[in-house]
Amino acid sequence: MASAWECPPTRPEHIDNLVKGVDRYNPSNITILEDYLYQQTRNQEYDCLANLAILKLYQFNPDLYNPDVVINILIKSLTASPLPDFNLCIALLEERSASAALDEPDPLPTLLPILQSLHDLLYRCRFPKFWEVYRSDALESLRDNYTVEYVGFDDAVRGVAIRAVKATFRRIGIERLGSYLALNGPDVAAFVQKLGWTLDESGTVVNIPPNPDNQIEATVVQEHIKLPQLAKVIAHAAKA
Repeated sequence: MASAWECPPTRPEHIDNLVKGVDRYNPSNITILEDYLYQQTRNQEYDCLANLAILKLYQFNPDLYNPDVVINILIKSLTASPLPDFNLCIALLEERSASAALDEPDPLPTLLPILQSLHDLLYRCRFPKFWEVYRSDALESLRDNYTVEYVGFDDAVRGVAIRAVKATFRRIGIERLGSYLALNGPDVAAFVQKLGWTLDESGTVVNIPPNPDNQIEATVVQEHIKLPQLAKVIAHAAKA
């Protein structure tokens, strides 16, 4: 997984050369990286290092700063949870100069607390609450202006929930799973089938295939202490 994070299989060769070389600090490449970000939003791809390179260029060159690009980067990083991508982006934003001149009011200060709240809900696996907040009237502007451009955003969030469920459960009620995925009825059953999971005979419980994270295995720890080491321990105990 680490290798895919460092170099996603969907990353074009010219982007790979740019990200891995000193050219990632060349401000003339900002348009290339921004175009690549929009490619990610359209094609359900994700490249954290390339997106971090954009934020780094904004940090070094405040005149290049584009708040819409930053917001799109943060939205993409939301669905990487529980990886630390969102916090890595925030760290670069906190060091950004405030001298950037914009023709219109910067929407980031208003949206950043909202995105941080959504990230917190995902990170803490409070999926039903995430959907409630995300689909509320208060976040209509976020949906209409930003996530609408993110092809497959809902499914990407569901991917976060599925990763958590796979690591935690061997069996889970279908209604509970549906609340995590913001799906119900036949839509949940179809999603379960798509994952290759199965339902029990009653059709109310989902069976999750075994994986290294959801299996409870006893671990036997053996320590080998040589006699001279044991003698030192006893000697120290006697002095105490």
